[in-house]
Amino acid sequence: MANIETRQPHTAWGRAVGIAIAGAVVVVAILLAFVWPIITASVKNVPIAVAGSAEQVKAVTTALESKSNGALDVTAVSDRAAAVDLIKTRDVYGAIILGEQPEVLTASAGGPAVSQLLGQLAGQLQVQANEQAAAAVQQAIAAGKAPAGTVPPAITVKVTDVVPLSSGDPRGLGLTAASFPLVLGGIIGGVLISLLVVGPWRRLVSVVVYGLVAGFSVVGIMQGWFGVLEGSFWINGLAVSLAMAATVSLIVGMNALIGRAGIAVGAIITMLIGNPLSSAAQPLQFTVAPWGAVGQWFVPGASATLIRDLSYFPDADTTFPWFVLAGWTVLGMIAMVAGHFRNQEVVHVEDALEKPDGKAEQEDALQPA
Repeated sequence: MANIETRQPHTAWGRAVGIAIAGAVVVVAILLAFVWPIITASVKNVPIAVAGSAEQVKAVTTALESKSNGALDVTAVSDRAAAVDLIKTRDVYGAIILGEQPEVLTASAGGPAVSQLLGQLAGQLQVQANEQAAAAVQQAIAAGKAPAGTVPPAITVKVTDVVPLSSGDPRGLGLTAASFPLVLGGIIGGVLISLLVVGPWRRLVSVVVYGLVAGFSVVGIMQGWFGVLEGSFWINGLAVSLAMAATVSLIVGMNALIGRAGIAVGAIITMLIGNPLSSAAQPLQFTVAPWGAVGQWFVPGASATLIRDLSYFPDADTTFPWFVLAGWTVLGMIAMVAGHFRNQEVVHVEDALEKPDGKAEQEDALQPA
């Protein structure tokens, strides 16, 4: 017989052009999602504390509010100890201590951006303090209260890092860089379980096992090997495991609920919405309001905050990020079970439509096995 050549039908021109345009739109969306928070970031409402006498605090607060143009949100405290407490609970990012020995307190573990800002502020305060001291000496000389040639005292503003980063990650690059692999790891686990595991209870067990194994493996590398994390290994492991499980559970749940499109929905929620708004690399106050705070309601933002707090700010209240991660995990698990029962109902309805009045069942029973 002669070979018959079969040709695959060509894609319609309109469909081909539409797919190309849709792909370009996706690229633009991804670009905007990741670049927009960075480009629009600005220093706004960064909380800091100021300690000193009432007159000193009022003068410095007024000066900062007028010159910072809304960059700083100042809280007055009684002394240095109170300022340190607020830094360790992450209520403020740093502090200015006034008096005979002026000092600026920073917390590099909270992020390098604010630490650099406060370091620059310390230099400006030192220049202003020395100018004021020189002016006071000149006034004293003019009033005959000091001999001519009196040299003003040299004032140095000390900068103290109250919560430093670990020696294994002195610039905080490892802690910041780890946020994206955590997101990607959760998505990979969600896709694998969605496509390769069948059965709601098997999927639930797979989500838990994947979260625990992946989470403790990541902490073992970041804390035990690279020294990026500090604090309790077991609590850090549980935090990362829950973060992984939250993303995996969401993707698997969406897949069970609405089909293969659910995988894309879960990935978009995590990667294109949650990750850019996570504030993993900068304070949430830098992101255009209210998106910095909104980002903390998603898995990437909650996990980045929780891991940083557990490692470097054990006095901070971590209730909110724990509940956010647990909430996404439970939501995904509910979607898994709901999707399973919905699919069963659909199958039962289809069987009833295909076999009315039991005739088809009778016919099937007469067929030889």
